Amino acid sequence: MNQAWQEFLATQHAQLQDGAVTHFGDAAAELAAAQNGTVLCDLSHFGVLKVSGEEAQSFLQNLLSSDVKAVTPARAQPSSLNTPKGRMLATFLLWQSGADYFLQLPRSLVAAVQKKLSMYVLRSKVKVTDASDELICMGLAGEDANTLAKESFAAVPQEAMGKEDSPNASVVRLDETRVLVITKPQFAAALWESLACGARAAGSPSWDWLNIRAGYPVVLPATQEQFVPQMANLDLTGAVNFKKGCYPGQEIVARMQYLGRLKQRMYLAHVEGAAAQAGDLLYSADMEGQHSGTVMNAAPAPGGGHDLLAVVQIGSREHQTVHLGSLQGAKLEFLALPYAIP
Repeated sequence: MNQAWQEFLATQHAQLQDGAVTHFGDAAAELAAAQNGTVLCDLSHFGVLKVSGEEAQSFLQNLLSSDVKAVTPARAQPSSLNTPKGRMLATFLLWQSGADYFLQLPRSLVAAVQKKLSMYVLRSKVKVTDASDELICMGLAGEDANTLAKESFAAVPQEAMGKEDSPNASVVRLDETRVLVITKPQFAAALWESLACGARAAGSPSWDWLNIRAGYPVVLPATQEQFVPQMANLDLTGAVNFKKGCYPGQEIVARMQYLGRLKQRMYLAHVEGAAAQAGDLLYSADMEGQHSGTVMNAAPAPGGGHDLLAVVQIGSREHQTVHLGSLQGAKLEFLALPYAIP
């Protein structure tokens, strides 16, 4: 985390652990505000890679699952980096600023993904650098998020994945009630204080919960190389393009789409009485001792229990009770995602 930013957050009563804000004094109240009010979250638990150089676009187009050519200074995009076997190494939010491209991903994966991307550079006129401390990212969410954003920035995008640049920040519209604010360290403190006048400061678990409720999957170290993009619904959220050229894993991803039968999908669920985390296994009676799914993301839910994104066998989801950890574990209560699953 940027040192000056960390010192500022400490003056705002932030409690930090491993470079992430866990809460600002009352984690339960912050989660309640994420559900029913408006919150402002520091997103330092995510890092940012910068891809620069005159061949940056073609470099990323040949590596990521989305159509990078559709990314512009006014249009962001979700995407993924996959192994040759089509398994996801990372998921990103991708945006362009000037001639440079930026990939937001969990800070815990930044170094490994930077190394992986750099292996592909070879003679390309491209440079991949860690820009995590050069940018400050904030998440603004809730019923008053749009009003606050309009009061604070010269322009605010109205459509999902739209991006607008202001003198002191860039704003990406994530969905109807959430925006990502990207700024530089010299502007961050003043911008935070301004936005905090109309929103409750909240720790990273609140943003993680909002991502889960939005059906936005985030690959973490515990889930690398476990899922093809369709298993995590990336084909439903614009993170996969089936008309572009080759990229690592493209043949597997395309075959799954056109010739295969997808056996697993990602669902939104809630569990009571047990803590869940990414990588936890799920079980149902029909799988005869084998696990029927895996937790992709999990976060404490307002009011107790945990909400999670779970990649589950479609048949188990439709016909069985799914349990966390074992057949005797807590039952998953499946909830509706904000987008339709075929």
